[in-house]
Amino acid sequence: MQQRLDYRLASPDAFKAMLNTEAQIHKSGLEPSLLELVKTRASQLNGCAWCLDMHTKDARACGETEQRLYLLTAWREAPFYSERERAALAWTEALTQIPAHGVPDELYAEVRRHFDEKGIVDLTLAIVAINGWNRMNVAFRTTVGGYVSPHAKGQAHAR
Repeated sequence: MQQRLDYRLASPDAFKAMLNTEAQIHKSGLEPSLLELVKTRASQLNGCAWCLDMHTKDARACGETEQRLYLLTAWREAPFYSERERAALAWTEALTQIPAHGVPDELYAEVRRHFDEKGIVDLTLAIVAINGWNRMNVAFRTTVGGYVSPHAKGQAHAR
């Protein structure tokens, strides 16, 4: 697939705004492993190959297991995710697919059991951001495969 345009070059200010949002998410205090699961799951739902390449590489480089990454599409049936991760993944799916089912009160109550108010807002911002990145990369067909995780520490499989 041919890249349509490089949005980073076409609108550096828009790209900077996205990066600023990402910086805020990284300062939020949410666990990096949780964020990578959320970003990967949203990217699966949105069919964003570029973000899947990036976030699975980052997750592996930070110690995530292959098994948990492989089973992420079936997280409800797999016993490898904590209750907090399950709440975050369900929240991710609801917000990513909001027209399909909305955001039920029962789901909010479950997320609230595992996150304080700040945590819910920060998690929601992370989901908003990855959905934005997914849309940028899918719309402009960002070339996939060249991402190298800054966390890779010389790991050959990170490329």
